[in-house]
Amino acid sequence: MITPLGTGTEKSWKGLIEGRSAIGRITHFDPEGYPCQIAAEVSDFEIDRYIDTKDQKKMDRFIHLGLAAATLAMEDSGLVITEANSDRVGVITGSGVGGLPAIERYEKILIEKGPKKVSPFFIPMTIINLTAGHISIRFGAKGPNSAIATACASGTHAIGDAYKMIQNGFADAMICGGTEAVITPLGIAGFTSMKALSTRNDEPEKSSRPFDRDRDGFVMGEGAGILVLEELEHAQQRGAKIYAEIVGYGLNSDAYHITSPSQSGDGAARCMKAALKDANMDSGQVQYINAHGTSTKYGDEIETTAIKSVFGDHAYKLCVSSTKSMIGHLLGASGGVEAVICVLSIRDKIVPPTINLDNPDEGCDLDYVPHKARSLDLNIAMSNSFGFGGTNGCIIIRRFVQS
Repeated sequence: MITPLGTGTEKSWKGLIEGRSAIGRITHFDPEGYPCQIAAEVSDFEIDRYIDTKDQKKMDRFIHLGLAAATLAMEDSGLVITEANSDRVGVITGSGVGGLPAIERYEKILIEKGPKKVSPFFIPMTIINLTAGHISIRFGAKGPNSAIATACASGTHAIGDAYKMIQNGFADAMICGGTEAVITPLGIAGFTSMKALSTRNDEPEKSSRPFDRDRDGFVMGEGAGILVLEELEHAQQRGAKIYAEIVGYGLNSDAYHITSPSQSGDGAARCMKAALKDANMDSGQVQYINAHGTSTKYGDEIETTAIKSVFGDHAYKLCVSSTKSMIGHLLGASGGVEAVICVLSIRDKIVPPTINLDNPDEGCDLDYVPHKARSLDLNIAMSNSFGFGGTNGCIIIRRFVQS
């Protein structure tokens, strides 16, 4: 993970378990005059540790973060790609928006200095599939290579699709997840004009408050979450360190509205049911849900309704938390980061909290793990992601037990 709480999985994880907010005033540009002046920025990223100076200029920030996270994931995995196995290792990454910072920068250069001053790397630094491209080039992964652009479900869909690639025999291992970096003037202005962002500028650390009655929108975040998925026998043969296993994946559409989720929660509910069916699992087996939980008025209520419709009475026995309360909404990267969070929750038997949940809204009546992390003998976790256009994704992760 690379998140606003820190570069590196354990640094981010420590902050999440401590319940720390990483939200503050925007520093990537001067936000004076903007209704929203807050975001969750990655502030400790030392790019030179991951990418040499010459290559940095060929990539926008979302690629920087994604490639660095993939480097950390590959180092942790111990997976070595050789000529003998390169065709069996692939990459799928997701991003909701891609290279918006470069688009804004070069649009200005074009207007002020003319077309000859636009970099020949402009297109490769902005298009969404180049994160997967750079990862495959760095590690020599010659197997399936793809990119997902399904808004805020991108990271979850990338992981789910990678899981199915392995399950269906197209690859033995996949590097997968999501990355995003669009805290820019146009990005903030665009989401603000939709009335999607919090404008609690005087209390940034309290601005992201999923399920709370005083929430006023989500907070933009940036970062990357990358996993290495591997076919079980392949992993065991090389003595891999196995954190957990992915056992279920669901994806569908609300077919309802370009930005708003279906008011009944039907799409989210069907997606969770599809993941449970894929896992051949009863809903009563799930113990924790890392909710999409963006801190928007309708989104949080609708997800709660959907969870109750799927889990019935068991919904009130679930731990349901939104880590977006601490790191903001990482858009296309959120599903990647939240999948890692589910894995670490299983590893350490602890679930991160939903901070700022002072007064649960009417209808938001589940156990959202308010304020403090909670110890839990966790075996099965679910991660939800829902995106603009009504696109939904859900994955189920289970503790791995050596047979």
